Amino acid sequence: MGFLDALLGRSRPARPDLDRLFALPGAALTLEAATGFTPTGAGSVCFAGVEGGAFARVRDEVRELLDADTGRGGVPVEPSRDAYGYGWLLARHPPDGLPALVTDLHAVNTLLREAGFGPHLLCSLVGFRDPRDGRRLALVYLYKRGSFYPFAPLVGERRDTALELQVRAVLADELRVEADLGRWFPVWGAPGLD
Repeated sequence: MGFLDALLGRSRPARPDLDRLFALPGAALTLEAATGFTPTGAGSVCFAGVEGGAFARVRDEVRELLDADTGRGGVPVEPSRDAYGYGWLLARHPPDGLPALVTDLHAVNTLLREAGFGPHLLCSLVGFRDPRDGRRLALVYLYKRGSFYPFAPLVGERRDTALELQVRAVLADELRVEADLGRWFPVWGAPGLD
């Protein structure tokens, strides 16, 4: 950052640090103790529209890696596209397998970045649910900002902002929470929020 940037109050955005994803299992324990929300075992990676043979090869590599890593039959990563044209790769584990899910999400992000698709990565999310009333929650990692934010959808494309602010306060010491609330983008219908 140069002198003029400092003088004008401009700052560099945080660099992506995928290793921050590994803080999620500890944060999940804090979240459960404070709010009752538990992991669902579902998580996903979102990227801007990427097509072509190179991306298809990377997607196949992701499937092979996760198949070999999990030892499960079938395809552990489910590709999809949302109504806005964004691509998603969904991974599922048992609800008590959050560390393995985070490892998978990290691996997916890393493979995409190393294949040259880093500029297309948008976010990763991990789903949570309150077993008492079924409310849903996601902890969303913004790839380009290197920060997390909570997203709590309600029926009818509304959000539970009170819950989101409560989660921000609960996890402030566990995760780098995005300070700019304007960047807490809604991810309606995102895979992993089921």
